[in-house]
Amino acid sequence: METCAAARGRRLGRSGREADARPSTLNCLSVDVEEYFQCEAFARCVCREDWPRLERRAKPFLERLAGLLERYHSRATFFVLGWTVPYLAPLLRQLAQCGHEIACHGDAHEHLGRLTAQGLREDLRRARMRIEDALGVSPRGYRAPTFSVTRATAWALDVLIEQAFEYDASIFPIRHDRYGVPGAPVEPFWAIAPSGRRILEFPPLTVRVGRLRIPVGGGGYLRLLPGAVVRRSVAARQDRGEAAMLYVHPWELDPGQPRLPAPLLTGWRHCVNLRTTEHKVERLLAAFPFDRADAVLARLCAERTLPSFDLRGRGG
Repeated sequence: METCAAARGRRLGRSGREADARPSTLNCLSVDVEEYFQCEAFARCVCREDWPRLERRAKPFLERLAGLLERYHSRATFFVLGWTVPYLAPLLRQLAQCGHEIACHGDAHEHLGRLTAQGLREDLRRARMRIEDALGVSPRGYRAPTFSVTRATAWALDVLIEQAFEYDASIFPIRHDRYGVPGAPVEPFWAIAPSGRRILEFPPLTVRVGRLRIPVGGGGYLRLLPGAVVRRSVAARQDRGEAAMLYVHPWELDPGQPRLPAPLLTGWRHCVNLRTTEHKVERLLAAFPFDRADAVLARLCAERTLPSFDLRGRGG
């Protein structure tokens, strides 16, 4: 990975200023920093005790993502799983030095539906300690594994507020078998936690087709859909002056990853079109500027009043 200083040096114009100053944007690209074997898809067939014995493959694909961001002069938010910090720390420090945001993805990639409030507190404490000790950064944002903040796990928002997180990026405004809050706003909003307190929420990109909301913002959706559909969706948000959150995982750039035992549909979801991810991400970066989640949210809060959405009560 080329150093930021070297890349900036190549781009200096006669005036001594960078020729590619990043434009103001409401587009955000986020990266969930985790290994292929830590996905929820394999939670029932790969024991956490086996993780240290499995091949770690995230680093070169993180470097490729970092290289693409540098090439196209964009910044991103990296939601870092605490477990990965001990061996990815040098690269993560370099990402922070390049102006990217280091945020929190928890420590053990545990679905919130299997945690208690105290379990989440302990998971967050371990993750923040690893990130702060190794990187010298205190994460402001959080994304739950598998977007697992739902109405049933909305208690997690109170834990995040208590732990001084400034925003969350865990609510997917769709209906899905593993996650989702149908009816939630599709743009950034204030999520009202069960206690009545609130926290900023930045949902992934969706589009409306008839009465349906279709997810397009990343993961298997990005891999399954034609790249042109995703780019048109971002362009439509951009034309309306609305925010767009996209997401990707390092393992989604790794078609050579080992195949792990899983049910047929689960395995297909995980592996479908892995060879297309890097090209699609590069086309998006070539077409649009992207910025950090915290910067986009700060811009939105300064420009407009964001809606509120109440997650108290059950259902939906």
